[in-house]
Amino acid sequence: MMANPNDELVFLPLGGSNEIGMNFNLYGFGPAHDRKWIVVDLGVTFGDQTTPGVEVILPDPEYIEAYADRILGIVLTHAHEDHIGAVAWLWPRLKAPVYATPFTAFILREKLREADLLDEVEITEVPLGGTIELGPFKLELITLTHSIPEPNGLAIKTPLGTILHTGDWKIDPDPLLGDVTDAAAIRKLGDEGVLAMVCDSTNVFVDGHAGSEADVRVALTDLIGGLKGKVAVACFASNVARMDSVIRAAEANGRRVCLAGRSMHRMAAAAKSVGLMEDIKPFIDDTEARHLPENGVLYLCTGSQGEPRAALARIADGTHPHVKLGAGDAVVFSSRVIPGNEIPIRNLQNKLTENGVRLYTERDHPGIHVSGHPCRDELAEMYAWARPQIAVPTHGERRHLMEHAAFARDLQVAQQVTPRNGDMVRLAPGRAEIIDEVPSGRLFVDAGVLTPENGEALRERRHASFNGVVTVAVVLDGRNRLASTPQVRALGLPTESDDDLEDALDDLADEAEAAIKRLKGEGLEFDDSVETAVNRAVKKASQRIWGRRPVVETMVLRL
Repeated sequence: MMANPNDELVFLPLGGSNEIGMNFNLYGFGPAHDRKWIVVDLGVTFGDQTTPGVEVILPDPEYIEAYADRILGIVLTHAHEDHIGAVAWLWPRLKAPVYATPFTAFILREKLREADLLDEVEITEVPLGGTIELGPFKLELITLTHSIPEPNGLAIKTPLGTILHTGDWKIDPDPLLGDVTDAAAIRKLGDEGVLAMVCDSTNVFVDGHAGSEADVRVALTDLIGGLKGKVAVACFASNVARMDSVIRAAEANGRRVCLAGRSMHRMAAAAKSVGLMEDIKPFIDDTEARHLPENGVLYLCTGSQGEPRAALARIADGTHPHVKLGAGDAVVFSSRVIPGNEIPIRNLQNKLTENGVRLYTERDHPGIHVSGHPCRDELAEMYAWARPQIAVPTHGERRHLMEHAAFARDLQVAQQVTPRNGDMVRLAPGRAEIIDEVPSGRLFVDAGVLTPENGEALRERRHASFNGVVTVAVVLDGRNRLASTPQVRALGLPTESDDDLEDALDDLADEAEAAIKRLKGEGLEFDDSVETAVNRAVKKASQRIWGRRPVVETMVLRL
């Protein structure tokens, strides 16, 4: 296929640029008025203390949804949540065929089954090293190494040049699960000519190499061998290589493995579906674990990031129905602390310690965790293999992207572009540059409902969490007169004693009554005008009493 004079090749991140997680990347080809698109990854990120009640956050597909009929396919690089977790939520808005390798397809099907979409979504399984042809895009899957089976880079070939989209990767000479990074394929691309490399920036500030999973297995085996009592190991369930290392370390020390957490069971099933973890002993269930000697069992748990509903959090709270840990037992955190999760992890670890559990972390025992992302020496190797004309850092916060661009410049890459989510980058023809800014943002999954990032419900919840809530009940008779004194209740507002609170509420009731009496004529006829007047008066009085303006909810009842 030849390029026409008006054709352009563009890259458009709608998630994952200026943040780590929620990857949502688009490549477009054709004239500006009639581009064809492919989507690479469609992931989620997770809520924190700034998003009360929201656990899952999605990229907003508003821009590309308008061109859904021009999407040729959704191509998934690997099965981590920040790369596939949004498919079940957003596929109904895009309705494009999905392409994935067998392990990723297995995990995705489970998610689609839960969303009752399994029979609707067209999934094409692509073998490792396979190819996909989508209009002007010819994609070749390149085997990489990461912390999950079947991670792939994509060589995206178009009439205007080849893009190497790395996805998540590292260079591990001994990955234990899966093949080593296919350096020969990347060098071949470099020989043929790579226009641009869109590359992982997570560890750009870290010198050296990320480290090998083989070394982690040795460290875990040595550590677990010295522990007595019950042992629990917390890691990401999606890190199947780490799961495998923990299982082997347990077996080497005469311990049987019990999985704790639904996602652990799901990932183990997915791994076995593609021929991994076949030579391990069968997992034991909770009942069997209770009948084994304490030094004969190891619990492999979800919840390394302090997730409140994960297995380890329930163990720490004493609410897990089967697993109890106490004095003489140990918990090993074979994971890193994801920025933003420091507080829940600290709280979790404090609860475990309060119960007498001994903790082992990467900080105290270096070697029990390695990253799945490339450090600076690995980035330098990748650039030496691919030799791109343009560096496009992604998968990082702003500071990561800018440092990555500076590093690429030092490595003699001719051009660097650091887009934010919503920045459309023209890669060819001509010099790479940002040519447009399109709508981008986030959608919150709030009680199973997709809501805008700044939706009214979350704004009120945040407001209430900082300022408290006051409710006022007003009863008016048939002549629009107060039938009784307004009743006021408060939540989350500080007082030194119950008497002080009663005095404050009486004060608010007086202010509400005065506000109603100031209304005249039609102002008393409509509930909205009564509510507005009371709300204003109560907020003003609350500011005077507490120095805060709480959420005020006024209910008008008429006799």
